[in-house]
Amino acid sequence: MKKARKHGPIRTSGRWLRRVLLKILILFVIFTFVEVLSLRFVNPPFTVSVAWDWVQHRMNAKKYRMPLYLWQDLNRISPYLRRAVLAGEDQRFLQHHGFDFIEARQALKDMLFADRVRGASTISMQVARTVYLIPQRTVSRKLAEAYYAMLIELLWQKQRILEIYLNTVDWGTGVMGAEAASVKYFRTHADRLTPSQAVLLAAILPSPHKWSPVRQNADVVRRYRKIMRQIHAMPLISWSHGG
Repeated sequence: MKKARKHGPIRTSGRWLRRVLLKILILFVIFTFVEVLSLRFVNPPFTVSVAWDWVQHRMNAKKYRMPLYLWQDLNRISPYLRRAVLAGEDQRFLQHHGFDFIEARQALKDMLFADRVRGASTISMQVARTVYLIPQRTVSRKLAEAYYAMLIELLWQKQRILEIYLNTVDWGTGVMGAEAASVKYFRTHADRLTPSQAVLLAAILPSPHKWSPVRQNADVVRRYRKIMRQIHAMPLISWSHGG
């Protein structure tokens, strides 16, 4: 007669592993929750994208020039730029909760039937990508982006999301945020941008390292005209930190 197999040690180690994984998951959730909640009240001193670029340059023994980063409160950024960015990047910003399924569905149709690829990332997803994640095109990064976007929508108000986006978005080589972009491209402050200047800045956001608002190519002109047609339909989002 065959002896019954002893599964005790295997079951014990399995339970131990599940407990360890559960603890890691709980710690991860707590850490990320606090990480996102903190930026509801504190302006980010840097982004993970910038830190990653610095590390990559140091590892390759290359000099790294920190991007120009000049924080401006939302109400000190031109209302034209606020509206232009919404028109160009996320027209349903106030309606969605981090994921624009209408835009994602249209992007999929364009890819399948029009042989054209376009992004469907919301402003919340772009903030998650820039502020919290390293710039890698992987499935795990996309999942993390969705997770952080969910936390951002849960813990921040829409005004805060737009404020951090406008201050941390990549606007070209060595330029981060609306104030730095305004100074570099138009020699003015973000609250003094003209409607045309604001739309030109919004027009280059899909490809800020290839496109320029002062040396426009056909793609920039096409996006400029499209945003100009839509900008007046966008809401004017303002923000008061005092309440």
